[in-house]
Amino acid sequence: MTGDPGANPHLWQKAASLAARFHMNQARKDGRTPYVAHPFRVALVVCNVFQVHDPIILSAALLHDVIEDTPADYDDVFHLCGREVADLVAAMTKDMRLPDAQREPAYDRQLGEADWRVKLIKLADVYDNICDASGGWQRQRCIDKARRALHIAEQDGDDRLLEPADRLRDLINQFADSGVEEVKAR
Repeated sequence: MTGDPGANPHLWQKAASLAARFHMNQARKDGRTPYVAHPFRVALVVCNVFQVHDPIILSAALLHDVIEDTPADYDDVFHLCGREVADLVAAMTKDMRLPDAQREPAYDRQLGEADWRVKLIKLADVYDNICDASGGWQRQRCIDKARRALHIAEQDGDDRLLEPADRLRDLINQFADSGVEEVKAR
């Protein structure tokens, strides 16, 4: 779909190593899976499901949670991977200083104003979260977040988000038989 994988072939490799270091000793909600599996899977969704091979996007996908969930900050990402990756990662980061009731609406506005690549990574993020959810209320919560991400991506109007949005919609619709209503294309 996009990107020249040869433009900076080592950037995503550096980002993968950084993600592993930044997320060291963190676990997913199951308490067993190393947290870094999530950003690795998000990058794989970007590459293999959404067919985007751009090293900047893959690097930002690998690092998308480091500012929010680790001691790393914008400057760390900037110095290690450059401004473009750092800007994308920063746009994926919730403002944890806000009260819970304000945080998600502010984050949705932030995503809505962000570069299309941020929206793409967000679609991959919620895609992975649905796949990783154990079922029941946890999966339903992930699907609700995915619907919000789809709405934000659809508002963008960028054609590069159409196919990834369709792939996410297909995944959500796989769960239609289990009580989750079907999500129609725009």
